[in-house]
Amino acid sequence: MKKDFLWGTATASYQCEGAWNEDGRVLSLWDKYLHENNFENGDIASDHYHRFKEDIHFMKEGGHNSYRFSLSWPRLITDLNGTVNPKGVQFYHELIDELLRNGIQPHVTIFHWDLPQYLEDIGGWLNRETITHYERLAKLCFKEYGNKVKYWTTFNEPRFYVFNGYKIGNYPPGLNDTQKTINASFNIMLANARTVGLYHELKLPGSIGIVHSYSPVFGIDKSVRTKIAMRYADNFYNNWVLDTAARGEIPVDLLGRLEHDGYDLSVIEDGDLEIIKKNTVDFIGLNYYARVLIKPYTTGETTLRVNNKGKAGKGTSRFIVKDWFEVAEDPDTIKTEWDTEIYPKGLYAGILMAWKRYRLPIFITENGVGYYEDVSVEKVQDNYRIEFLNDHIDAIKQAVEKGADVRGYYVWSTMDLYSWKNGKEKRYGLVAVDWDDNLKRKPKKSYDWFKKVCVSNGESVERRKKYD
Repeated sequence: MKKDFLWGTATASYQCEGAWNEDGRVLSLWDKYLHENNFENGDIASDHYHRFKEDIHFMKEGGHNSYRFSLSWPRLITDLNGTVNPKGVQFYHELIDELLRNGIQPHVTIFHWDLPQYLEDIGGWLNRETITHYERLAKLCFKEYGNKVKYWTTFNEPRFYVFNGYKIGNYPPGLNDTQKTINASFNIMLANARTVGLYHELKLPGSIGIVHSYSPVFGIDKSVRTKIAMRYADNFYNNWVLDTAARGEIPVDLLGRLEHDGYDLSVIEDGDLEIIKKNTVDFIGLNYYARVLIKPYTTGETTLRVNNKGKAGKGTSRFIVKDWFEVAEDPDTIKTEWDTEIYPKGLYAGILMAWKRYRLPIFITENGVGYYEDVSVEKVQDNYRIEFLNDHIDAIKQAVEKGADVRGYYVWSTMDLYSWKNGKEKRYGLVAVDWDDNLKRKPKKSYDWFKKVCVSNGESVERRKKYD
């Protein structure tokens, strides 16, 4: 890896901060949704809000030179009038300053899903006014932190956020509406372009990108029908985010198919496509957990079922998009209790796909694996996580050897945190958080292993498989 390669871990504000009603923070749509439905919530989460200095200490001791985190919109701007919360602004100044004092580069995500409830009340991402409110947030962030932060991300995983909230319905606002999914998707991508343009106009000393929930598309065979299904799947999973952000072009065959199927594309107004074309990102962030293995559509209605129940729901995930494609299962690969396939070759191939297509710097902004773990022990012996991380980092190294420009790698996650609808049982952290013992932090075996990776700039990673 290049000598300035970024090694670190990642979190999201709602999943780790806690302090949901402290120091002027207002409700997010997640607060309302989880409270009203009596779901497990992130009211306290990992209490990063009060313990960020301790967490940064672990980052420094762990050899990290970067930390990817998100800003809480409800902590920064408290109403439709744009009222700024000075305590929220100060919190992130203190967090960023503490990182810089410890030699850790902040990599800041402006929006990682915690939309203020006051915006959801006017329609959320279905309302174009939310784009203007988002630009207001971005301007505040650039003004306050722009001379301290070199790496900015507009959105974390627009596809995952929108599809789960507006189509699958397992995230707020809990809808199952394809037309609204289309509208919200477009509004977010337009907000991305307008914000990229704003950042470039300000000529700040850094770069701005987007982070995508990357699902590299593989086919079950090389038939024409499978290749057609793969194109549909690539548009569905990847291209509408990455092509739009990196090339400034929404895939025209995707728009054509949506219009052919009877959907209304009037959400795209005159001038919008020119804004998108003009304002493309400086880099792309890829969150990689698994590939998708695609086969041609056979029968049945559209079914998008995600396992948020772990071992109680293992094997229940299913993905069919009627008349487009189906996701197949590979019987020879290992799956986690949450039905996530472990397939490091997908990261290797996916990086090369993205590099060939976009020729932009790439950051692997999330990569990790969630397990049930007993953290009451002195040190969690998570050899399974070490094996996972080793093979995925090696996949990155092999992609770099093939010419891909990868500039950073972030393990998900820094510490155990609240994992959205999966609750706190699904643990990703390199540092354990004991929910039953005053949120005590205890580094796992993988923390010590990753420190060696960081200090050696990846040289300590073993090559166990060769990809080509």
